[in-house]
Amino acid sequence: MQFRNAPVLCALASAAALFCSSALAAYPEKSITIVVPTAAGGANDAMARVIGQAMSAALKQPVVVDNKAGANGAIASEFVMRAAPDGYTLMLGYVATHAMNPALQKLRYDPVKDFEPVGMVGTSATLMVVTPSVKANNAKELVAALKSAPDKTSYASAGNGTAPHFAAEMFKLSTGTSMLHVPYKGSAPAITDTIGGQTQVMFPSLFTAMPYVKAGKLKAIGVAGTKRSPQMPDVPTLKEQGVDNVDVSQWYGIFAPAKTPKPVIEQLNKVLNAALADKGVIKKLEDHGAEVETMTSEQMRTYVQQEQVKWKKVVQAAKLSAD
Repeated sequence: MQFRNAPVLCALASAAALFCSSALAAYPEKSITIVVPTAAGGANDAMARVIGQAMSAALKQPVVVDNKAGANGAIASEFVMRAAPDGYTLMLGYVATHAMNPALQKLRYDPVKDFEPVGMVGTSATLMVVTPSVKANNAKELVAALKSAPDKTSYASAGNGTAPHFAAEMFKLSTGTSMLHVPYKGSAPAITDTIGGQTQVMFPSLFTAMPYVKAGKLKAIGVAGTKRSPQMPDVPTLKEQGVDNVDVSQWYGIFAPAKTPKPVIEQLNKVLNAALADKGVIKKLEDHGAEVETMTSEQMRTYVQQEQVKWKKVVQAAKLSAD
């Protein structure tokens, strides 16, 4: 079959290809927004601003941070999922939004299908901390205290499905202890009440907890990970203290809406990784307790899928629910 208008169609197709090519070549032509799923002033917000500033310098366009807290990151995730896939709306996703949340409950977004990973930003160790009035100074002493008075101690979390929630439940499962869960709407109020003694135990990120530990407002019991943190090398891991299977590394990555053009994702990945190679950026992130780690877009996608499997197993083992 022959098409009489074939030359016209070819011309239109060529024009469209040229237009798309020109549009991508010009990216970015305006400011880029990084949506942060937590409130301003927190660890995620600080990390996004450090990254945004470095990327802005490379892209020669403003990179602004937009905080959309709520629903353990679901509000921000849904917002970015529905944004135009043009590279101008990004998200600082993390372990809760893209692995823990979906393992715990049914969401209106799919962390894999609805997003294009730009790349990894870094990880932050999870610390087990207690209010200074708790007499225990290590994991062994704390486990003994918890077993001597079951359900007399409460632990704070940033909400159901967050890393502090999962870490505490893994600790309980591993040690056979019992603590009451007090979920808060974010890390800030949770850590404030732990400092004040309204709750006694918490598993915040090192990024969040480090300033309070150094100021003596919280007491570090151990690192909930496979290795000690370079920022706090004197704090042993829980595994070193005989508590196995409590490995909660909090990771952070940049994501774009699904169907964002591959050349845009590749450009953003290149700029992000270059920013993370800058000594000044590395120092700022390390000062907040984060360790830089980079990945390609595809490596990040595979990592998210592996994390989803991991945390689904934890939910099933600990019999966790979203309630």
